[in-house]
Amino acid sequence: MPGPMRGRRGNPNEKAKDFKSAITRLFKELNKYKIMVIVALILAMLGAIIGITAPNVLSKLTDEIQIGLFGKMNIDKVKQIAIILGSMYVANALFIYIQSILMADVSNKFAKDLRTSISEKINKLPLRYYDLHSKGDILSRVTNDVDTIAQTMNQSLATLVTSITLFLGTIIMMFYTNWIMALTAIFASLVGFVLMFLILGKSQKYFTARQTELGKLNGHIEEIYSSLNVVKVYNGEKKANEKFDELNKSVYDANLKSQFLSGLMHPIMNFIGNFGYVAVCIVGAILTMNNIITFGVIVAFMIYVRLFTNPLSQIAQSFTSLQSTAAAAERVFEFVDEKEMSDESSFTKKLEKDKVKGKIEFENVVFQYDNNDKPTINDFSMIANPGEKVAIVGPTGAGKTTLVNLLMKFYDIDSGDIRIDDVSTKELTRENIHDLFTMVLQDTWLFEGTIKENIVYNNENITDEQVIEVCKTVGLDHFIRTLPNGYDAILSENESVSAGQKQLLTIARGMLQNAPFLILDEATSNVDTRTEEMVQSAMDKLTKGKTSFIIAHRLSTIKNADLILVINNGNIVEQGNHEQLMAKQGAYAELYNSQFEM
Repeated sequence: MPGPMRGRRGNPNEKAKDFKSAITRLFKELNKYKIMVIVALILAMLGAIIGITAPNVLSKLTDEIQIGLFGKMNIDKVKQIAIILGSMYVANALFIYIQSILMADVSNKFAKDLRTSISEKINKLPLRYYDLHSKGDILSRVTNDVDTIAQTMNQSLATLVTSITLFLGTIIMMFYTNWIMALTAIFASLVGFVLMFLILGKSQKYFTARQTELGKLNGHIEEIYSSLNVVKVYNGEKKANEKFDELNKSVYDANLKSQFLSGLMHPIMNFIGNFGYVAVCIVGAILTMNNIITFGVIVAFMIYVRLFTNPLSQIAQSFTSLQSTAAAAERVFEFVDEKEMSDESSFTKKLEKDKVKGKIEFENVVFQYDNNDKPTINDFSMIANPGEKVAIVGPTGAGKTTLVNLLMKFYDIDSGDIRIDDVSTKELTRENIHDLFTMVLQDTWLFEGTIKENIVYNNENITDEQVIEVCKTVGLDHFIRTLPNGYDAILSENESVSAGQKQLLTIARGMLQNAPFLILDEATSNVDTRTEEMVQSAMDKLTKGKTSFIIAHRLSTIKNADLILVINNGNIVEQGNHEQLMAKQGAYAELYNSQFEM
């Protein structure tokens, strides 16, 4: 398909990403699961509250045991406190387990919804979008970016809520237990706050860059893998590997910088936690010696310090995950929010297959690709009468395939009009137009399935006899019967089917579709001369009574066309049948004769 080279539109590294808006949009999209999320977060908070109050109960148990060491131990009270403490930890584990199940369910359902939205969006985007973006980058959004969002929701969201609850609750419990010890623990950990927010501010851009560079790397891998034979034939492995190394290094650098900064969180929090232990022990010892607190309070505060510093580390890690998620969410929502093809739900006109006469008219059509300086199709006009075979020829880049794309409404024309039976295509839905055409393209497309399934593709009420008959017409029947399972043989990428045989299969598929218009875009380019004669004969039968558009480089295949259009720079430079154009000794004659010059 002619058009601009594919590439990424804009560079996300050149503009600051809005972390807040991406996360806000993410939670807005989660609205349909809000009840499950709220229940899960409440359970996470309850589990955290139990974890906070448990040290206070443990402090009482420690004091009872300490009294028993120097006198008579109250076994019943120790047993009672132990049962309460054990019940609290069991409840804590149960709440966390249920919360984990709920969040796993929500995250997987939400990821499924996102993939469905992207899949639906793919069918609604104009071809212009795919001219400007690599397939690998789009696939990266469906896989890597959606998985990043799902993992964060599953692992980090509840952790963040739990950590914040633990953090605030621990502060309250520490002040409730002893304000001097509370201030000691807080000041010892205060430096962790400062470092955490400094690191978060520096690392966001690297998480954004990581997702972007990963998309570029996937795009390169997809491009090379899909054209591996060409790369090998031209000995392009070295250049492809160099490009891969360059993109891989960009991913590595972005990963290294983001992970390095986020990796600082854990050792810093460990240091702060250990420093807090030392501070609590020293101050606690002084207060115990002065009979201000009991030994059980020191034990409780040692747990509180852990509960206080661990949430800081977990909050930091959760924010790290949220940074990756924000970058991934922005890429997913950027795709979902792309401008779609115009809405055609209000269109009421429809052309029925069996009632179409077959007239097609181009009137002063102008079309320009987004990044081209001048129109590809410029003031193009022509009329194809019912049943005519119209051949379109011209040099590469003249606009031949673009004309077909405009006729099929794959692109919207900039000005002018295209009419089918005097009805403007602007008044017809794309589905209606596509239903009126059979297309056989140069690029073969077969999916993994049986030969019969590939031929019948999306055609209803097709009998086995019809499939066999059409395969006999194009000369495929003998080949198919030589396969182990005949028409039920499974086609896959590893199947030894030649390019010519694949082309014949797509031609057979096209012949089964009972449409009034036919488009052949270099349909015989992948078959040998002998097969071409057989296919050409089948095409003559297929085109009988249908208005046909044939794009051909082999001019010998279109000698019997009713009308030949010679296109150059989006304009008709010559038109007529073969004999008329040869008699003119113009552009067509020059093209035709050049194919037979030695």
